[in-house]
Amino acid sequence: MKIIYKLVLIMLLLGSCASTEAGLISREQEIDMGKASARHLEARYGLSQDYELQERVERVGQRLAAVCERKDLEYSFKVLNSNEINALACPGGFIYVYKGLLDYMPSDTELAGVLSHEITHIVEKHTVHSIEKQMLGNVLLIGAAIAAGGDGMALLQTVQAALYSGFSRTDERGADKGGLSLCLEAGYNPYSVLITMQKLDDYSKAKGYVDNYGVFSSHPEPEARAKLLAKQLAKLNIQPTVSLVNDNQATIKEEDWSFSINQSIGATKARYRAYMLAGSLWTVRQKGTINPHHFVVYDNGSTADIYYEDIQLHTIYAQDVLANSTLSAYAAACAESFKTWAAIANKKYSK
Repeated sequence: MKIIYKLVLIMLLLGSCASTEAGLISREQEIDMGKASARHLEARYGLSQDYELQERVERVGQRLAAVCERKDLEYSFKVLNSNEINALACPGGFIYVYKGLLDYMPSDTELAGVLSHEITHIVEKHTVHSIEKQMLGNVLLIGAAIAAGGDGMALLQTVQAALYSGFSRTDERGADKGGLSLCLEAGYNPYSVLITMQKLDDYSKAKGYVDNYGVFSSHPEPEARAKLLAKQLAKLNIQPTVSLVNDNQATIKEEDWSFSINQSIGATKARYRAYMLAGSLWTVRQKGTINPHHFVVYDNGSTADIYYEDIQLHTIYAQDVLANSTLSAYAAACAESFKTWAAIANKKYSK
């Protein structure tokens, strides 16, 4: 903690009139703070002992971090053993996802949306700037605590306060936009951040929470941000497009091809399923020419999954099956529909 003590002494000399634009916290100090905060979080909640889950979070996180603009940090991604629905970006590249959030958003698509948002907070130093403001506001208190022989607890509390107090609306919207760009760059579903934001909005409304409760204190106004993300995505001309009738009716379209989803499955609304499928088809076309023979149906008995090579496109449930059909027959018909879309995509790709 010696580095941090020196930082506080410097700040005492600078006084509260110092500007955060001066960059008071160096990279080394940022990492030192992050380590202290990480130790505190892990001691408080513990880490999930589901090693497969930890590996998945690390894999998705590192794929996103590999294409981010800030390469001077070593990023880590861990799962806290808590049922809270939340995620935090500690300074220095230490990112934590609460297990409750992963239970609510189980797919890699949703995980990428969460982690890309948190990575952007670190890339843009939103956490660091927030800590600087907190420290400047409490510099005399921190200095007095250290002078009295404190062990850095006052500073740790300042870091924690910055983490839990949340960011400005500008910073949050910037992290959404940056997260969208990261997902695109890393080849993840472009609708990832939008899906996570809409699910947070649905969760807040279902529970009757206001923006100062739990996750919504550090990730406020999900409804307004979801609408802004939808506008940003529309400008990118992502193909195929998604047309929403309501939460339980959605259609994926490209030219004269369309595919309708009219069933919500549990908490997974039809519109989420539509965004998942449309975004997955977008990732397929990023591979280049699409081979129609590479669409495969895996019949699991109660459900059927449709893949293109290693990309999971869509899951068919019993509720989806039309009258006078079977799960297997309906899944096969869906795969044929995707092959029709592939012909359209290939025609565009060859131009």
